[in-house]
Amino acid sequence: MLKLKTKFDLRRDVVADILRKETSVGEVETDDCRAVDTRIVNVERDGGILYSWKGLSGTTRIGKYDPITKDNKLLYTFDQQVCVSSCSLNKEETLLAVSLTQRSGGHDRPKPMSKCLALLIEIHPINNTKVLKAVDCTVRVQFLHPETDSNSVLESHLLLVAEDGYIEQYHILLSKYEGYRVVMLNPEQLSKLTERIAEDVSWVQWDRHSQRLYYLTHKDKTLRCFQFYPNHNCEIVLELVLELPTDPVNTLRFVNLGFDHYHEKKLQQEHNHMEVFTNSIGSMCVCFSQPVIDGEEQTYSVIFVHKGCSKTFRVSQEENGRETRPQPFFIPIGYYIVAYVAGHFLHCINSRQPQTLCHSLFLSGLEAQLGLPEPSACVTVLGVEEESEEGGGASATVLLDLASGKIYRADLSSAFLLQILCSDTPTTRMSRPDAQRLAALHCLLVYLGTEPTLEVKIIDWLCDNVMAFESFDQIQEFILASLYRISYGKPLCLDKVLPYSSVFDKKEVAAALREVPGVSCTSELHTEPVFKGKVRGVQGFWSELQWNTENMKYLEAVPHPRYRTSLQQDPWDKLRAEGGETSSHSKHLEENAKKVLSMVDTWSLDRKTVPLFQEEDPQQRALIGLMVDKLREHLTRHLPGLGKKRIDSLVVNYVAKLLELIRHMMDYVWLKYRLGPRVLCLTQQGSSSEWSVFYFMCRVLEATRGLCLPLPPGYNTVLSVLGVRCLPHHSFLQYVDHGLLQLTETLVTRLMTDLDNSDANEKLKFSILKRLPEPIDQRVHHMWDHPVTSAIISRDYVRTVLKKVQKHKGFEFTGKENMGFKPEFLPLTHLTQILSDVEQRALNPFAEQGTVDARFVEETALKQTLIHLGFQIK
Repeated sequence: MLKLKTKFDLRRDVVADILRKETSVGEVETDDCRAVDTRIVNVERDGGILYSWKGLSGTTRIGKYDPITKDNKLLYTFDQQVCVSSCSLNKEETLLAVSLTQRSGGHDRPKPMSKCLALLIEIHPINNTKVLKAVDCTVRVQFLHPETDSNSVLESHLLLVAEDGYIEQYHILLSKYEGYRVVMLNPEQLSKLTERIAEDVSWVQWDRHSQRLYYLTHKDKTLRCFQFYPNHNCEIVLELVLELPTDPVNTLRFVNLGFDHYHEKKLQQEHNHMEVFTNSIGSMCVCFSQPVIDGEEQTYSVIFVHKGCSKTFRVSQEENGRETRPQPFFIPIGYYIVAYVAGHFLHCINSRQPQTLCHSLFLSGLEAQLGLPEPSACVTVLGVEEESEEGGGASATVLLDLASGKIYRADLSSAFLLQILCSDTPTTRMSRPDAQRLAALHCLLVYLGTEPTLEVKIIDWLCDNVMAFESFDQIQEFILASLYRISYGKPLCLDKVLPYSSVFDKKEVAAALREVPGVSCTSELHTEPVFKGKVRGVQGFWSELQWNTENMKYLEAVPHPRYRTSLQQDPWDKLRAEGGETSSHSKHLEENAKKVLSMVDTWSLDRKTVPLFQEEDPQQRALIGLMVDKLREHLTRHLPGLGKKRIDSLVVNYVAKLLELIRHMMDYVWLKYRLGPRVLCLTQQGSSSEWSVFYFMCRVLEATRGLCLPLPPGYNTVLSVLGVRCLPHHSFLQYVDHGLLQLTETLVTRLMTDLDNSDANEKLKFSILKRLPEPIDQRVHHMWDHPVTSAIISRDYVRTVLKKVQKHKGFEFTGKENMGFKPEFLPLTHLTQILSDVEQRALNPFAEQGTVDARFVEETALKQTLIHLGFQIK
C-alpha cells in the first residue's frame, strides 16, 4: 500500500562510520554493529538525528547526523555507561539537554521507575553541566527551534515534561566567551527563569515542524494546544472538548517527544492511543483507538475538526485464538488518515470527503499490508514533508522504524491502487467490491493525480472497461474527481461546494457503496473548537482552520450546499427551446464561453491529434457559458468571502479544465487505437478500432449528458463522422432520432459534398435533409448538386421575391395553403413577368443563393403549379 523510500539507515549512515573511527583507534576490534549498541533518541526540526552509542571502552556518547551534509558529529561523551532516555540539541548546537535513567546497580536492566536525572550541558566549551531535575519518574526534554534569521541568538528555550504530569519551560540566557565560545549566563539562577505552563497532564504530543504542544489533563477531557512563536512567546490557541473513553492508566503518555528505549513498552497496549494530525491548508484530525480484549470489536474514532464532525468505526475481529490484538495505529498520508492493524485490516480514511464510506478505502486479509517492517508498534510518524524530492510538489509522510533504525519517506503506492482498479478479470470482477474501486479511483485522481503518466493509465483502464459498473459510472467519477483536483491545496470549504462524485446526487446509492462488510460506522456532529489568543490576527494554519470551521458550520446549515451539475438542465432546455435567438442573456453566455475557450487555446496550441475546437458549435458554447454562470452564482452565494475576482478565476479555470480533460481523453484514445486523418473520410467504412473509439465516445457523451456538462466544440461532429463510418445507414439515423448523434452543420456539409449520389447515399442525404432544423437546412441544402435541392432553392427564391413584391406593389402572396389561383389564370406568364421586372430593378437576386438557371426556375414553377392544381405531369 505504501511506497517507501529510505532517507536514513542507522547501520549505513551512522554505525559504519562509528565502527570505522573506533576501530582505527583500537576501541572496537570487530565490525559487529552490536558492539556499539547505537540507538536513535530524537529527531529535531531541521531533520538532525540524535543518537547514543556504547562502545567496549565503557563510555556512552551522543552524536548527531546531519541529513544535508551526511556527516556525523560527536556532541558529548559520558565517562561511564548510562541509559539515555531523552535528549535534545538547541538550534545553535551550543547546549545539549539529556535525561538519564539511572541503573539500580551494575549492568542490570534498568527499572521502569528508576531515578531519572535531567541535565543541561554546555557543548563548547565543555566546562559546565547543570542538573535540572532529579526525580523518580520519566522525564522528556525538548528544545524549541524557532524560525529566525538571526545567527547570534543568545537565548534558548527548553521544554521539560515529567511523567508526574507537569510541563515546564526553561528560559536559558547565554553569553559569548572569548569571542566565540557560548556559555550559560548565571546557571545558578536558572530555576528563577523557569515557568510551569501546564499541570495534571495525562497525555502530551509535540509537533516539531509547527512548534506546537498538544495536551490533555486528568480532570477534564479538553484538548489544548500551546503555540510557540519565533519570539519565544507561547499561548494556548485552541481548546476542544473531547468525548474520550475512560482510560484506566494514570501514567502520562508521550507522543513524538523523543524515543525512550528503556521505558516499559507494556503501557503502549494498556491505554488508549491518541494522536493529532494537521495539514497546512487548515485541517485537523484527532485520532484515538482503544485496547481490544477478549475478542471484542476494534474501535477507533477520527474527529474531523475542520469539518465539525466525528466518525467512530467498529471492525469485527476474526477468531484466531489471541486474547488481545494490537490497537490500530494512525499514519497521515496527505489528506488521508490510515488506520492499520498488521495482517487484519487497513482503513484509508478520506478526511476531505468523509461523508460516505465509499470514498475511503478499506482492505482486509492479505491485502491489508503497508509494506512496513513488523511489528508496527515500533513505527512512529515523524511528520510530513511538504515538498517531494521527486518533483511534482507532492507531500510525503516521514516514518521512523525504531526496530531497524530506518527513516522512510512514505506515500501511497499508485501501482497498488491501479492493481485494485484494474483487477477486472472474470474471476475477480465480481469479488472486488465496487466501493474499493471507487475509493481507489478517487485516491489516484485527486491525491496522486500529479504523478506523470498516471492519468494516462487510468484513461487506458476506462477504455478497457467501457461498460458502467453497477454502482457508479466510472467516466463520470473520472471527470468529477479530476476537476475537483484543481481545488486541492485551496480552502477546505470548497470541499463542500464543488462537485466531487456523482454518488452524492443519487437518492439511493447501491448497498455496496453504503456499507463495508464487517465494518460499522456512526457519525456525530462535534463541538466547535474555541480559538484563543492571536489566532484572529495571525495568518497561517490557525487562521485557515478557524475560517474553515466557521464556513463549515454555515454550510452544514444550508440545504444542498454542494453544486449539482443537474441544476443546469432546466435553463439548458430553455435555451435550446429558444432556438438560438439573440438576447442580452445569450450574449452574456457567449462572453463566458469566450473566456473559457481562450484559456483552452492558450494551454493547447500544439495539440492537433483530434479535430476539436475547430468549429463554432453554438449549442456547446451556450452550455459552456451557462455552466460558468451557474457555478459562479453558486460559489458567490455560499462563499462570498472568497471574493469576486477569485471566484471568477476559479470558475473559468474549472470549466476550461473540463474541456481540456475531455480533449486529453480523446487524444489518448486516438493514439491508443492508432487512428489518423483517414478516419474523417466519409467515403470509407470504419474499422474495428474506429468502432471501439466510437463506442467510447458514446459513453463519454452519455456520461456528460447525465451530468449536463458541456463538450469541446467539434466533439459531436467527430462522433457523428465515426457513426457514419461505423454504423449502417439505418442505424445511424436511429442514433440521430434518439439524440445520441447530432447533425451538426459541419457534418451535413461534408455529407452533401463528399458522398456521391449512389442510391444508398442519395437515400441517406434525403433522410438527413428531412431531419435538419430549418436554420441549418437553409444553409446546407444548396451544397448538394441534385434536382431536389435545386427545386428547394428555386422555391425559396420565388418565395423571397414574391414577398419583396408584396411589400412594394401590394401583390398578395399567402402561401400555397391559401393559393386562390383558378385554372384559367395559370401564373406562369405573370410569374415570369414579375421575375423579369424584379431582376431589372434589383441587384443580382442570386447573390446569396448560388447560380440558378432562370429557365429551370420557370419550368420548376410551372410543374409546382400543375401539381397544386391537381394535373398529372408526364
